[in-house]
Amino acid sequence: MILVFGGTTEGRLAIKTLDEGEGKYLYSTLGTSQKVECGHGVHISGAMTENDMLQVCRENSIKLVVDAAHPFAINLHNTIGKVAEILDIPVIRLERIYPEMQDSGIVWCVTYSDAVSKMESDGVKKLLALTGVQTIPELKDFWQRYETFFRVLDRKDSIEKAESYGFPADHLCFYEEDATDTLIDKLSPDAIITKESGASGGFEEKVKAAMQKDVKVFVVQRPKLPEGFIIVDGRHGLRMAVERLLPDFYTLHTGFTTGSCATAAAKAALWGLLNGERLSEVSFRIPEGETMHMKIEEVEIDDSSASACVIKNAGDDPDVTDKSRITVTVAFAAHDGIRFIGGRGVGTVTLPGMGLPIGEPAINPVPRAMIERELKALHPAGLDVTVAIENGEELATKTFNPRVGVMGGVSIIGTTGIVRPFSHEAFVEAIRREMEVALAIGCERVVVNSGGKSERYMKTLYPSIPQQAFIHYGNAVGDTMILAQELKVPNLTIGLMIGKAVKLAEGNLDTHSHRITLNRDFLSRIAKEAGCSPEGVSVIENMNMARELWSGLSEQDDDRFFPAILKLCHNHCSAIYRGDLEAVLIDDNGNIRYRI
Repeated sequence: MILVFGGTTEGRLAIKTLDEGEGKYLYSTLGTSQKVECGHGVHISGAMTENDMLQVCRENSIKLVVDAAHPFAINLHNTIGKVAEILDIPVIRLERIYPEMQDSGIVWCVTYSDAVSKMESDGVKKLLALTGVQTIPELKDFWQRYETFFRVLDRKDSIEKAESYGFPADHLCFYEEDATDTLIDKLSPDAIITKESGASGGFEEKVKAAMQKDVKVFVVQRPKLPEGFIIVDGRHGLRMAVERLLPDFYTLHTGFTTGSCATAAAKAALWGLLNGERLSEVSFRIPEGETMHMKIEEVEIDDSSASACVIKNAGDDPDVTDKSRITVTVAFAAHDGIRFIGGRGVGTVTLPGMGLPIGEPAINPVPRAMIERELKALHPAGLDVTVAIENGEELATKTFNPRVGVMGGVSIIGTTGIVRPFSHEAFVEAIRREMEVALAIGCERVVVNSGGKSERYMKTLYPSIPQQAFIHYGNAVGDTMILAQELKVPNLTIGLMIGKAVKLAEGNLDTHSHRITLNRDFLSRIAKEAGCSPEGVSVIENMNMARELWSGLSEQDDDRFFPAILKLCHNHCSAIYRGDLEAVLIDDNGNIRYRI
């Protein structure tokens, strides 16, 4: 079992992430004001002493602690550190993302006493404190002598607490979302003081609001955490850390995209080229802003270039590039910026629609941006970056790359940097890419099918349409319609086998069998409304599988029931996609039976 300390935005994120697994956890908060739903956990509340925490851990066989508490809850952090050391339990610290603002004119303060001293030295006579009601005693030496306003939550306990500290009630201001600049305008303070509370604490917004009005900014730095905590700053890092420490907590494990692998290898290569140092691990940021870490297998350095290699870890996703060696070579160049070169195993773009010019290596825009961000931070001058992947030519034959015009190797891809096993998001992104290619090569009609079988049948209906116009929607009918509308596909045909058609007819835009079961009552009602015979209705009410409909109904009932089902499918799809839509019903023998 996992013990989570929350009461914060990060605490909610921890719950959401842990609920993706089947393991159990306790979610601990100081008070009861945070309302949360724990899918696989139990919410407990109340302060814990060291002995209390030891007891909870022992009684519940806690194997891992997730510290998602406020960064300034230093007493709690220290208690967690002591208990973890006594019981030999690992601790994951789910940190906030902290904006990089060290050189922005902020006056950084180690403690509140340090802040008082610096504000006095700077001649601050009127202060707006955005540090919270708990810090009123910490700043007492200042507010007793200089005009000070405290912004607090408009809650009874906050007001009572401020009064108990002796702070004047008429100098309390109440929190309103996104209203820092308005409050500054109203009070015209010489300075604000805030805590380094990170992105989720609105730190950047507070600072920018003050600086735009030439108001001085004093910031109390977040306290240091106990040694030994495993630091992550987002949901992906948290999940990966839990997967590593408690392998059975999640049924399936996540991994990294080829784009993340190439980014890590590129950074390690450039670091070696600049510093002569062979790193065994590098950190890098994924598009969501999270910092991730990746092991480097080897680094080779010469006078003008360096190469680094990583082993692709796709987790439990059936990714053809899993365990492949991805090597990136970085070399100094006379030109400006970064030039990407396709090494062995990386394909070449031969069709429009990929977001890349024809002839460019198939290193997609998001991985390019990730690599550029990491490399430019180390070396702003010109670089050549060559990406290669072991056995990429052979692996490409097992993918849809040829269909989208990527030839001679695989693509370096990934919009999130993370591979989620059997990810719906990744599947939908693949549909988008294929649709974009189809439109870019001038396809006036796109034909979407559930899979390879229905595609073969639909090709008999449209034999002259290019291969790129045939796209698999799997179970994602609704997402496919959304993409077709978004990308302005002029003409769309959807091919349906009866199993998916009866689910779609009921309005189920995700037709996965694990989520949607056959609804005989619904189908019986449709049959009656369509005028089917009592014998046909009886067949429907007693069938076990949808495919039985093709052999169980009379020809007359066929011509009543199936068009009614197809019409409903068309209606649900056309409510999303507004272009010219054709719906086609295919029987088990591949015959096109009905069209709307």
